[in-house]
Amino acid sequence: MWKANMFLCMFLFSWISVVTGSVSYDSKTILINGKRRILLSGSIHYPRSTPEMWPDLIQKAKDGGLDVIETYVFWNGHEPSPGKYYFEGRYDLIQFIKLVQKAGLYVHLRIGPFVCAEWNFGGFPVWLKYVPGIVFRQDNEQFKVAMGGFTQKIVSMMKAENLFEPQGGPIILAQIENEYELVEFEIGKSGKDYAEWAAKMAVGLNTSVPWVMCKQEDALDPIINTCNGFYCENFTPNKNYKPKMWTEVWSGWLLEFGGALPYRPVEDLAFAVARFIQNNGTFVNYYMYHGGTNFGRTSGRFIATSYDYDAPIDEYGLVREPKWSHLRDLHKAIKLCEPALVSVNPTVTSLGKNQEAHVFESGSNTCAAFLANYDQENSATVTFRNMQYDLLPWSVSILPDCKNAIFNTAKVSAPNFHMGMVPVNGVTFSWQSYTEAAASVGDKKSFTAGGLKEQLNSTWDNSDYLWYMTDVNIEANEGFLKNGQLPILTVESAGHALGVFINGQLSGTAYGNLKNPNLKFIDKVNLRAGTNKISLLSSAVGLPNVGKHFEQWNIGILGPVTLKGLNSGIWDMSRWTWSYKIGVEGEALSLYTAKGSSSVKWVDGPALAIKKPLTWYKATFGSPQGNDPLALDMKTMGKGEIWINGNSIGRHWPANKAFGTCNQCNYAGFFNENKCLYGCGQPSQRWYHVPRSWLYPTGNLLVVFEGWGGDPTGISLVRRTK
Repeated sequence: MWKANMFLCMFLFSWISVVTGSVSYDSKTILINGKRRILLSGSIHYPRSTPEMWPDLIQKAKDGGLDVIETYVFWNGHEPSPGKYYFEGRYDLIQFIKLVQKAGLYVHLRIGPFVCAEWNFGGFPVWLKYVPGIVFRQDNEQFKVAMGGFTQKIVSMMKAENLFEPQGGPIILAQIENEYELVEFEIGKSGKDYAEWAAKMAVGLNTSVPWVMCKQEDALDPIINTCNGFYCENFTPNKNYKPKMWTEVWSGWLLEFGGALPYRPVEDLAFAVARFIQNNGTFVNYYMYHGGTNFGRTSGRFIATSYDYDAPIDEYGLVREPKWSHLRDLHKAIKLCEPALVSVNPTVTSLGKNQEAHVFESGSNTCAAFLANYDQENSATVTFRNMQYDLLPWSVSILPDCKNAIFNTAKVSAPNFHMGMVPVNGVTFSWQSYTEAAASVGDKKSFTAGGLKEQLNSTWDNSDYLWYMTDVNIEANEGFLKNGQLPILTVESAGHALGVFINGQLSGTAYGNLKNPNLKFIDKVNLRAGTNKISLLSSAVGLPNVGKHFEQWNIGILGPVTLKGLNSGIWDMSRWTWSYKIGVEGEALSLYTAKGSSSVKWVDGPALAIKKPLTWYKATFGSPQGNDPLALDMKTMGKGEIWINGNSIGRHWPANKAFGTCNQCNYAGFFNENKCLYGCGQPSQRWYHVPRSWLYPTGNLLVVFEGWGGDPTGISLVRRTK
């Protein structure tokens, strides 16, 4: 027993010593080299922009008053196959961190390595799913070995480059796991044991900077538990000697295919931040400060290619006004209060029915006050220290000297610029097309199996597409051939989208949505006497990125698949022998590259395919002059993917129109993701970012794959302007 207690004391001492270096914390704040700091941070995810964009994004964050840049680490981008690592291009994490350091800012490195982030598979590599015996995010040895190994890999890389602050680098905080508390609760003991293991594993890596766990109330010492959400003023850490930190202030919301565009008024966002600070908050991180683009196939299930997030810096790298400037002014006001904020806890007094003052006063020369009006409809005039102050509804006024109100969260004086998309003069596309045939039984590279296969088990996410193919023989005496009552095909699928081809012709489509990815196709099909080829093209739209045991969730056609209206009744084809083919032909031929595109015969002019499914389009164009960000207007297209010079811009799906209720939005009152929407009835995403760094001066190759049918003559290159 004595030995056990001695070991426990030594273990706890080793933990406590982790936070006694040049970055530490107390009940008030994070301390950097012994100095308490109020830290303002913003999320910029390095793979969601290009390296050429990074310096400007970081500088705009600094100019906006931030101290810290926060980013996740994206495991599936860095280890696409076991033990094969990639840290180049958009995934050059070390370069990104060094650029942040060069700008004079700190870094919060959220290693995870589960990130959620509306990112494909939550950041996990797909190969991880197929490790024998593995169970994600619980007390499972196979998962802990893989997860711990990648975490150690990242920490070792940071140490080797001297990037932790005690080494002279910019990293002042690290995060292990991500929003695990609810999953832990649902799993039970195995989840709790895993959370404890993850905490101990992280601290044992000896980074000499504090670790955090967001939304993790039972985070073990010395790890700091933190808050994520639209509002966090009432959050308290699980120990009174830990600082109050907000790792995700949601600046807007994600865009889903099929959803309207969400936005968050800056008055409410500033109000939420000011309330958090006045309630002893010490660290604030905007999620997102720059959202960026889900290039390639990196977005999570039904998440759009745009990850703009209504952030202070928009998807294209331009500051969004008045959000950016209003928050900059908020940050200036908070920084003027910093000496008082880090010295003492606030004294709270009532100023009226829905009004109160939070006063930070330490000595005769250090005083800051926050005057709040929580009324959602009415302004208020309050008396504070014998002076009157007018407070707008749902607002906080900041007085860095307890006298002069220099900022009110609802009083926006910043310019309000309306972003526009303007066609680029002089750039037109001369299109060529190539239409591939629907796959069918006996095709090259097809394979057969009994019953209906789960899609990911076949594709391993190397393609969005999996063909399910079978032949149906119709006897000449079938009644529908005479009476014209066509049989009905029913296909039930675990998602996410489906194209039904009968004898090579598109018969119909169906798709799910973010809340219900499953789909059901029911329609008449035109069968003929003899052999009919039924080809079902199942299309994934990203993999799940959140939820308990999401590694066990299925995609693809799992059935039943039935034919109704035949002489013998209903045919259940679910247990038939099916043929399968991974991907579409153009992917195998790399038609999106200059070399691959030369392998097929393209047509143009009157022969150009219009509104035909399974069609590839290509055009060349010169790079336009100027520095304005560029995008493609895809409003006339259906569903597919876009490439520029072999680089995938991402999935396009303009045919998926936005549902929801779009009403005029008042900033006052509690915000949620459905409160402020626009674009109802329009394509969820019409414009697709084209990074200028991907362009050549001349001869740029633009390739579009259209799965359902579209009109490429309506595609145009546009500039993002204010």
